[in-house]
Amino acid sequence: MNSPPPQARSARRPGRHFLQIPGPTNIPDPVLRALAAPTVDHRGPAFAELARSVLARLRPVFGTAGPIALYPGSGTGAWEAALVNTLSPGDRVLFFETGHFAVLWRELAERLGLDVELVPGDWRHGADPDTLADRLARDPQHRIKAVCVVHNETSTGVTSRIPALRRALDEASHPALFLVDTVSSLGSTDFRHDEWGVDVTVTGSQKGLMLPPGLGFNAVGPRALEAHRTARLPRAYWDWDPLLDVAEHGRFPYTPATNLLYGLDVALDLLAEEGLPAVFARHARHAAATRAAVRGWGLTVLCADAREHSPTLTAVLMPHGQDADALRATVLDRYDMSLGSGLGRLAGRVFRIGHLGQLSDLQLAGALAGVQMGLAAHDFPSDPAGLTAALDVLAAA
Repeated sequence: MNSPPPQARSARRPGRHFLQIPGPTNIPDPVLRALAAPTVDHRGPAFAELARSVLARLRPVFGTAGPIALYPGSGTGAWEAALVNTLSPGDRVLFFETGHFAVLWRELAERLGLDVELVPGDWRHGADPDTLADRLARDPQHRIKAVCVVHNETSTGVTSRIPALRRALDEASHPALFLVDTVSSLGSTDFRHDEWGVDVTVTGSQKGLMLPPGLGFNAVGPRALEAHRTARLPRAYWDWDPLLDVAEHGRFPYTPATNLLYGLDVALDLLAEEGLPAVFARHARHAAATRAAVRGWGLTVLCADAREHSPTLTAVLMPHGQDADALRATVLDRYDMSLGSGLGRLAGRVFRIGHLGQLSDLQLAGALAGVQMGLAAHDFPSDPAGLTAALDVLAAA
């Protein structure tokens, strides 16, 4: 009898697939069950009450007392919503090149007709507050209308220091709006929209909120609402006006993603039950354990500033001449685990270990064991003490 092809053997492997990419993340079983609930009338009173409740319960996750616009869409759509609701054609917008997703947001802004200025970066550091202060000092006419920053760059594992960037804006007395992408940090990392003076916070559903892709969010501050009144970029689907009223009456202006809201309701239960401080501490612990493993293996964490290490993912830089994608293929084929690929200029040079969402210490240990086994199977000369170093971090906690 002929042996089955490798694809068929993979499909019958025992155990579960380890999804260790930095999003979409593993969906907790209670959320999966909620997603499978029968659909109800999205114009009826029960769904309206659910919508009002979900939007109110989201506010502590964003760290805001203000309104939140919730879209059937993606993080990319939420990027566009943040721009078109606050800016006008030809407005100058300052972007920091911290990684692949910062580049994509910049490109979207260019297509909308904005005057984009880019602060180049090496993809190993976050947005620099001193650089921002210097650039603002050279703008006495306040031509810069918005500063856009990716809080946690999913392609690099680098977290920009949002409070320090806000201080740079304040100390310069510059009126530019502050727009922040939290797609891979919200719900996993401490973030304070109001306290940190963020004008628009952008995120999506598929990472720290533990849902499938399909929801995009804008948390909207008072200065952004004021700018919205005079912004002249075209907007229709992304217009805030009809969405910001949902928190009061529970009725969306178009068909909402009903079952995703069922799942979001349960995901918010899980975050509340664990408690946000405990959620943030768990992610920080897992990040520290992962970095300990990487260094123990003799590899390099891509993020070069200890103040900017991501709590939700770790990008690992392979030595010159080593193909990160070949390692990822070995890990997937031998051990049924998916690791994140390198994106943009980092393609083939890094692999990314996602450690966000509802992940336990034991699950993380298993994932790191899989990486260590993959390194050995790939004949990479790594020190097996890397896993022990990670377990020491987890045990100490």
